[in-house]
Amino acid sequence: MLAPLVCCGLTTLDVTQTLDRVPAPDEKVVADGLDVTFGGPAANAAAVAVGLGVPTTLVTVLGAGPLADVARAGLAAAGVRVVDLAPHAADVLPVSTVLVTRATGERAVVSVNGARTSRLPAPAPDVVQGAGALLVDGHHPDAALVLARAARAAGVPVLLDGGSWKPSTPELLATVDLAVLSADFRLPSALAGVGVAQHAVDALLDAVAALGPSFVARSAGAGAVRVRRVAADGRPVRSALRPAAVPAGRVVDTLGAGDVLHGAMAAALARGDDALDALADGVRWATVSVQHAGARGWLAATGPGARLRESEPRG
Repeated sequence: MLAPLVCCGLTTLDVTQTLDRVPAPDEKVVADGLDVTFGGPAANAAAVAVGLGVPTTLVTVLGAGPLADVARAGLAAAGVRVVDLAPHAADVLPVSTVLVTRATGERAVVSVNGARTSRLPAPAPDVVQGAGALLVDGHHPDAALVLARAARAAGVPVLLDGGSWKPSTPELLATVDLAVLSADFRLPSALAGVGVAQHAVDALLDAVAALGPSFVARSAGAGAVRVRRVAADGRPVRSALRPAAVPAGRVVDTLGAGDVLHGAMAAALARGDDALDALADGVRWATVSVQHAGARGWLAATGPGARLRESEPRG
């Protein structure tokens, strides 16, 4: 039986519309595609892992009300077990408005993230008991820290989805084993002044590794994923992983590609894959995902049999 995965972090309700172009100020445009479903880094990652055959528990905040009911039903349909940290709180589920440009698959997102929740009760540390891996996305940091510390104490690998720097990021980085950063991740000016050149990316990976994780990577959309890991002798080792090229005109929607990467990587870690193989799994599925609509459209389009065969442990 596959070891379970625990994901801790943000769930949103995503209202996604597809249009020819993003409107200019004071302009109205007509969309010809609409989808309303759950989203958020941790929630999408959890659904991806389940789609790849790894039983997954999501520790998050849904709350009460009609919007929460929609998200809760969607997560249940995706096969994700939910631990709601605020099940009776009204109207706390964040709503994200997503505009997808049809020709390029690029998206613009407006969201309040987890800003409407605070002082959440701590999850029970035994949520991670028996888990194969823990994924945290930096949202609901108090809960993430409780689970990350419990996971580290139990020898369970902890993966950070580093979408952006947050006030709690330094404390969280001290508790994680692996951090995979987005192309938009930036250190605060007090820590570094790094840009996007290759040498600057390496400096960013070094700076993040100095805060705790032994494995740090940074994605770059269709570009190479830069990796810094620690060898057996303690030396840093650098490498790059280049995604397979997507044929021209095949990019449908980049929404949630990073969530797919993290969810598939976490699923592979939960199956026992090493970090580099798990990252390669994440990159492969993220490349598949952008050729379908939505963060999880590829799960239905590719079929469970093919996904499970491709995600079997190697070796």
